[in-house]
Amino acid sequence: MADLKPIEKRYFEDLFGMQSGYVLDLTNSTFAELFRDTLNIDIYHDKYAFNGDSKAKRLRAFWEHESDILTGQVLSGLLEVWKYEQTKQNKSIETQSYKECLGIVNRLLGKKAQEELKDNDFLNQEFSRLNLSLLNIDAQFESVITQRIEEIKKTLNSGASLAVIFLCGSTLEGLLLDVATKNPKKFNTSKSAPKDKNGKTKPLIEWTLDNLINVAYETEYIELDIKKFSHDLKDFRNYIHPRQQASQKFTPDKHTAEISWKVLQATIASLSGEREDR
Repeated sequence: MADLKPIEKRYFEDLFGMQSGYVLDLTNSTFAELFRDTLNIDIYHDKYAFNGDSKAKRLRAFWEHESDILTGQVLSGLLEVWKYEQTKQNKSIETQSYKECLGIVNRLLGKKAQEELKDNDFLNQEFSRLNLSLLNIDAQFESVITQRIEEIKKTLNSGASLAVIFLCGSTLEGLLLDVATKNPKKFNTSKSAPKDKNGKTKPLIEWTLDNLINVAYETEYIELDIKKFSHDLKDFRNYIHPRQQASQKFTPDKHTAEISWKVLQATIASLSGEREDR
């Protein structure tokens, strides 16, 4: 049973709109998929039906039945869905309810408050030299990454922030996919590995950047701060579609571009073993 106080349950109930029996705007299928992809758990198993069959009742049964860690992981995933919905509707995520829920999730997962990093903390890290030779990638791939890094630097200095974001996002995805391809057993057997409708792990070629980030963190190829800001970069990169950028009124600036560039630098340093312990 997860260590959730009554008032803490109320925060999640309110944030996810569970009073009506629903959980956010998830359908039965997407609700089941979240549990399957996050923990490889069938939330529609009979053991989660003792409170009733609605999504809200099954979620309540889950946190009454499972451990702090499993509950924290599921609630973290639901918070990500909530954040997506808020962003889609051009609403702020910096609400008191969200902050309370995030703190509860961190407690369940055993995280300390200081792990919630500020943008400036991440940007202040220095990566004076990126040693691509330590990444164990083939010469042709290394040449492409080198060219992209030089182009990112030039583009960043020219003020083309959107181009920097797209270059950093695609390069990050390529590097993480390379690591996954070289370590298929680790990635395919991780809890965060994406599953198809039959519960089988999807082929690596079908993994999204979101999947690669989550599993790279779970398998300890990247650190917590990289995971957090990589997801921000992933969200920025989604605005490659002009209509989506227009609908969300997203205007990238130099600060956004610098975060994206720092994510890529930190990832390269981490994958090459040259990043200082955090």
